[in-house]
Amino acid sequence: MGRGLALHHLRAGDRVTVVGSDPGRGQRFLDDAARLGAASRAAFVQADLTSVAANRRVIDEIGARHDALDGLVLAALRHFPRRTETPDGFEATFALYYVSRFLLSHGLTDLLERGDSPTIVSICGVGITKGRLHWDDLTLKDGYSGLKAMLQAGRATDLLGVAYAAAHPGGRTRFLLHHPGFTDSGTGSLTQPTRTIVKLLARLLAQPVERSIEPIIELMADPPPGRLLAYDRRTPVDPSLPTLDPEAARRLYELTRHLL
Repeated sequence: MGRGLALHHLRAGDRVTVVGSDPGRGQRFLDDAARLGAASRAAFVQADLTSVAANRRVIDEIGARHDALDGLVLAALRHFPRRTETPDGFEATFALYYVSRFLLSHGLTDLLERGDSPTIVSICGVGITKGRLHWDDLTLKDGYSGLKAMLQAGRATDLLGVAYAAAHPGGRTRFLLHHPGFTDSGTGSLTQPTRTIVKLLARLLAQPVERSIEPIIELMADPPPGRLLAYDRRTPVDPSLPTLDPEAARRLYELTRHLL
């Protein structure tokens, strides 16, 4: 979905920097940009976003390329079937899905505040209430499963959006939590037999990326009032859900700042 949004904005005449870990996919994006006649407006930064140092390098490189940002799209996500701990001490799903988004959103705020109508888009599972924060075991050393890790990181990412607006009370940047629904966006990080099952389900039930990104494009172009926006496709998510609790968001924000 990140690639789909990047190409949309290149077609619209914008400058776009894409961040990813796979140099082959990065080159394919640059090749697509060249075919669109937008090579001079496209850049790719290779980085492993499970790393705190890599995220900070990305912030520096984006700052060197852009004087201002109108949008930041946070879409990186990967399934880890076995527990993996990063050199920074985070469980890898938590590091990629939550910590990276924390670092990039707060770290790029100065550039966003210089934009015309800045919006951070976090593609996530907002509106889903399954899963929770394991406050006493955020690294999931006890009873790890890929699903447990994904649900915890998803709930943390919901709270990131709530905490962001509170952390920048005088800011202009909106934070959009967006649940795109079941999208046929690839199964590269899944293992068998899950990969085959998801491919079959996607063929039957999933919507294509082009359709999934349409509500995001609309909300970025003509956002409703408010600093925090939460949508399941085109439907607003109830802000009183316990997964969007301001006190839990504040607690996680303070804990993350301490850990970093």
